[in-house]
Amino acid sequence: MKGSYNLHIGKMIRDKLREQGRTAVWLAAQIPCTTNNIHKIFQKKSIDLALLWRISVILDYNFFEDIR
Repeated sequence: MKGSYNLHIGKMIRDKLREQGRTAVWLAAQIPCTTNNIHKIFQKKSIDLALLWRISVILDYNFFEDIR
């Protein structure tokens, strides 16, 4: 384990989104959900695995590798 107790998945998602030059509005359209829900995800330390998988596919980034 890579110290997963210190991970904040919402921050990781936000950072990856910014790194890719994408916005919360763009991610909300991909999921689909509201931009408000995306901002709530950014604040969560953990999220549902199915949602994390969906976001991983959308962003083409395996967040599961980071929490392994």
